[in-house]
Amino acid sequence: MRVKMVCLEDGITSCGFRKMAAFVAQLTPDLQSCYISTNRFRRFGNNIRGSFGTVGMLPDEEIDNIAQYLATSDLVGYSSMTGYSDLTKRVVTRLREISPDTIQVWGGIHPIIHPEDAIQSDVDAICNGEGEFAFAEFFELLNAGRDYTATKNMWFKDKGGAVTRNGFLPLMTPDEMDTLPFPQYGEECERIFLPDKGGFVPVSTSDYLTHFSLGYQAVWSLGCPFHCSFCGNTKFIANDPKYKRVRHPSARYIAEEVKSVLQRFPFVSQVSFHDDSFMAIPYRELEEFAVTWHDEVKIPFAVYGVIPNYVKKEKFEILTWAGMNRIRMGIQSGSQDILDFYKRPTPPARILEAGEVIGEFAGKYHVPPAFDIIVDNPIETRKDVIDTLELLYKMPRPYTLLIYSLKVIPNTELERAMSERGVELDGISSSFLSVPFRAANIMFYLLATWKPPRWIFDRMLRWVRASNEEQKMYPRVGVTVRTIYLARRGYNQLKFMDFSVLPGRLAWVLSKAGVVGKCQRAFIKKYPKPVEKTYKPAEVARRIPLAEVEAS
Repeated sequence: MRVKMVCLEDGITSCGFRKMAAFVAQLTPDLQSCYISTNRFRRFGNNIRGSFGTVGMLPDEEIDNIAQYLATSDLVGYSSMTGYSDLTKRVVTRLREISPDTIQVWGGIHPIIHPEDAIQSDVDAICNGEGEFAFAEFFELLNAGRDYTATKNMWFKDKGGAVTRNGFLPLMTPDEMDTLPFPQYGEECERIFLPDKGGFVPVSTSDYLTHFSLGYQAVWSLGCPFHCSFCGNTKFIANDPKYKRVRHPSARYIAEEVKSVLQRFPFVSQVSFHDDSFMAIPYRELEEFAVTWHDEVKIPFAVYGVIPNYVKKEKFEILTWAGMNRIRMGIQSGSQDILDFYKRPTPPARILEAGEVIGEFAGKYHVPPAFDIIVDNPIETRKDVIDTLELLYKMPRPYTLLIYSLKVIPNTELERAMSERGVELDGISSSFLSVPFRAANIMFYLLATWKPPRWIFDRMLRWVRASNEEQKMYPRVGVTVRTIYLARRGYNQLKFMDFSVLPGRLAWVLSKAGVVGKCQRAFIKKYPKPVEKTYKPAEVARRIPLAEVEAS
């Protein structure tokens, strides 16, 4: 059976899709993994201006070219986030017109968060749970010519439009996660859609450098103990409350995954973990990971998805010794009222405590940390905005900020909360990357690069307004401040020879010449190995449930 898996996100960046594609490749040798790149529309000027428009926009001609290529398949599986759901629907509809008999299945984040919307497209089925084992059962029954419409984790739609909604499989266990193949990376079956090169072409080293530079994107753990209203994880938890428990394969598994990448791409000099709750993993398991990584992988790594509640000095010590050189932590707001609205149980005082721990490593052993901030929330008052600015003024330096306009994901608790307050969602930013240059947002960019004297800061606060208030925009000042902010971020990355977010062939040339590795070894300060801890026998003998080790 001819099968194509299609990732409709930003080029080749999806870790989840790579995992799924590798699993499907075990089921059928006739597989192609196809990536639809839309980030070529993100020009340097847009990055300076902080304006990216709506993601996932492609002209009809390119949609037709994509569908024509997919029409040679018996089965097409899609993966996309909600921001790319309209793009997915356009491809699905065009393919249905060209090849009515091609079976189309939609998986990924959007069908999990909003299955009612996804199943109403022209697909035959959606996967609204973990995909690997569900797809294996579906594919086996399909090949055998048997009824597959009872497959759990999936919904099916017949020719008349009737929908069969099935229940959920149990979540994968850590032992089962250990049996999964490593994500696809550099396989012959990978294709990327590049119209200027004639359509789908083999993924090249240049494509990897464009999207990842010298970095490798990975996910070790799944699950999140939090229930933030703006996050799609709330839907995962609603489907199965056990999703709040953090699960992961062994430290050996993730080390071997990265080592396999290094064998094919020796220029990779950094790994970024996109886990939702990496720091929520118990210390004993992080220590096992750290020792394995330090002894065998031996390259720097970054940890995204850090939650302030789980920032502990001992965890930072063991991970920094292993090679952690950068973290990204979600703050979202410095206002207790807004944090309560987001159902985020992290009071500002706890954020500052986490900042104190992080500050001990920042600029010495780590690239300055990145803190996520959500701006342009229409329910924020002027006081809420000032509370966030005041929190960032107090945060230990150095740091940088990742500033996002609020984007309400459909079918989440946040959408319902906004609707209850009468907020018109169409009036909220169409792209979380587009940050208007109002006074408050410019101050956020400024604080990421410079802490002004208190008297200057107080005068600047007079200009701050809530996003729903009438106010003047400052595009020229905004572009200037954002340019300085981006230059500072670039300098911080270069200082640590971290090319994971600085794309281009220059980084590849430096790596080939051995400059990156030599500079990392010679000039970046190494953290000493922490004193070994002692454990109770029960802690060593088993994986400890998260609820039992939260204090660790």
